[in-house]
Amino acid sequence: MTILIEDRFAGAAHYLVSEANGYRSREQGVVAAGSGLLKAGAVMGRITATGKYVPLDPDGMDGSDNAAAILFEGCDATEDDVRRTFTVRDSEVHADVLHWADGVSDIQKTAALAAMAAFGIIGR
Repeated sequence: MTILIEDRFAGAAHYLVSEANGYRSREQGVVAAGSGLLKAGAVMGRITATGKYVPLDPDGMDGSDNAAAILFEGCDATEDDVRRTFTVRDSEVHADVLHWADGVSDIQKTAALAAMAAFGIIGR
């Protein structure tokens, strides 16, 4: 699944309303090769076996089916793994500007937002 990008990697953290002091809301991680061109604000799952992030895939069976983070800045992970920053806890986000992989239904989006709320990522 690929989330297409119009203006290359623009709008880092545009989805944030607020976050914890310092960098407490953020962590570094790896976007897995094959994820494609991703925008900041992409909702990500985390592959259990590798710990790498990929666009949320509610039909996945490898960890990608669980919302785990939001991509802080865009990237091109078409051919290679890319190290990036993710929002993983204690923040408020504009739910209406998050980016979802093609085919994610409104019901699945609601479920993903509820899952992220358990980490303290609250959609407004």
